[in-house]
Amino acid sequence: MEHDKKTENERIDYEKIDYEKIEKRAKVRKTILHVITYTLLVFWAVIVLFPFYWMILTSVKSYSAYNSEYIPKFFVTSPTLQNYVDAFTAVPLGTYFLNTVIFTAITTAVMLVVITLAAFAFARLEFRGKNIAFVLFLSLMMIPTELVVITNFTTITNLNLRNSFPGLILPSVTSVFYIYLLKENFEQVPDSLYYAAKVDGTSDLKYLLRVLVPLSKPTLTTITILKIIECWNSYVWPRLITDDPNYYLVSNGIQEIRENGFGRENIPAMMAAVVVISLPLIVLFLAFRKEVMAGVSRGGTKG
Repeated sequence: MEHDKKTENERIDYEKIDYEKIEKRAKVRKTILHVITYTLLVFWAVIVLFPFYWMILTSVKSYSAYNSEYIPKFFVTSPTLQNYVDAFTAVPLGTYFLNTVIFTAITTAVMLVVITLAAFAFARLEFRGKNIAFVLFLSLMMIPTELVVITNFTTITNLNLRNSFPGLILPSVTSVFYIYLLKENFEQVPDSLYYAAKVDGTSDLKYLLRVLVPLSKPTLTTITILKIIECWNSYVWPRLITDDPNYYLVSNGIQEIRENGFGRENIPAMMAAVVVISLPLIVLFLAFRKEVMAGVSRGGTKG
């Protein structure tokens, strides 16, 4: 009897020891996995952020110090801000900034109105040929943007809108992808809510503004930020439709800076201009990164 009890106690202690070993091994594996994961993330972050560091580093180097470096240095002993002063004096960078802000604000605002109404029509309204029209609409995503540039250029030229803000803005006031993203978001709202609103006498426009738009705020925020970035980085169309420096955007101004401002050899001054141009987008993304992630994940999940 005592022997059996002793054997049972030994078996319990053995199982306890084995459990502790398994738990300890699991913690070690988890720690190793975390170390490997964060090491890879840090390594990748260094690769991604190094160009930005090099851009800022070069922008605070003097022209003579930069040209005297036969071997590039990863630090600067005597930084200068003269390059940033030159960025606003050698070329009208302030005008380029103002043009870009006007172009971005108007284009984004008009596009939000257009895609919201289009997404609501495809998501909630019933009309003949809706599904076929939407499929044909989506097929436009298969056409590269460069293929329609000539058509847009001809149309804007025939309307005498070259070298004007309407000529810059009109081809960018809609997006098939954004309409699709917003439509999927609208369809997540239960149909019963729409029918209940119609029973109460609510119009479609009022239902859209008071129900769907507030519920889709994360997606609309994401679309707004992505459109701002798209407009800010726009290069091909503004360069094609404008040859008047008074309508240049910051992206086109970089080439103007290179050709007529600092010259091809003054790399530090050019880098200072690039830093000034890039800073608003970096701040915008850092400020709204959570909204961007939430909006994309929500817009891509249905049900």
